Amino acid sequence: MKMLVPVALSALLVLGSAPAPAAPDQKRDQQEAFDQLRKGRILPLRDIESRVLPRMTGSQYLGVELDSATSIYTLKFVRKGTVIWVYVDARSGKVIGQDGN
Repeated sequence: MKMLVPVALSALLVLGSAPAPAAPDQKRDQQEAFDQLRKGRILPLRDIESRVLPRMTGSQYLGVELDSATSIYTLKFVRKGTVIWVYVDARSGKVIGQDGN
């Protein structure tokens, strides 16, 4: 039960304040991500954010996606008009790449 609250809060953060109805593929992806998190196969979004956000000073955090097939979180930022994507291994929390600067 303790794990459900952070997952729900993370989902709200990702979906925004007034989400549109999810397409069937999105619902399937969300369920897969939840199942992986519940089984301990991936780290919670809060853990990932606590590792990445401090590194992104001067940037605005726009959101995150999880590719459940590859277990990669993609965090999106903008800094001085440039979009930056940070790729993080959802299993280990290790930053594995970045596009933009």
